[in-house]
Amino acid sequence: MGIGIIVLIIVAVLLVWGVYMYNHFVALVNRTKEAWSDIDVQLKRRYDLIPNLVETVKGYATHERETFDAVTSARARATEMTIDPSNVTPEQIKAFEAAEVGLEQALGRLLAVAENYPDLKANENFKELQRELTDTENKIQAARRFYNGNVRDLNIGLEQFPGNVIGNMFNFEKREFFELEADEKEAASNPVKVDF
Repeated sequence: MGIGIIVLIIVAVLLVWGVYMYNHFVALVNRTKEAWSDIDVQLKRRYDLIPNLVETVKGYATHERETFDAVTSARARATEMTIDPSNVTPEQIKAFEAAEVGLEQALGRLLAVAENYPDLKANENFKELQRELTDTENKIQAARRFYNGNVRDLNIGLEQFPGNVIGNMFNFEKREFFELEADEKEAASNPVKVDF
């Protein structure tokens, strides 16, 4: 009778632990999806600001057609990228990162063009768009950090014992961090100088 109760207690403890770990991984996966959605929301906000910024600059710098086309094209490539937060692959992350770096570089060139037009820099609409774009860029960086923090927590849970037992048993998968490649890091760390 005593051994049966001990075995029953051990089985109950293992069962409770297994349920806890499973629910923990479900929460981590959902936080990671939510974090990716936060990135997506901020990027959409930026994509919505870009046409207004381009149109404002166009009114002052009509001969900068190549720059406008580059920004418009980079925005189009970036907005075409769709990633399902429940199934983020390394290839999708790399393609997404490349599109974002291209857009950031094109925006840098656009803002550099604005440097040559003092009337544009004094335009209240341009100032407001620039402020909103700066605010959005800060929010994108915060969303990326939030996503990477959640990915870190999920990946650690899936690698550490005994959580890796439950993770493997229920096919939870590690996620990729959202970080720039070496050549993209170099391009992003050397932005076009803009002084407003």
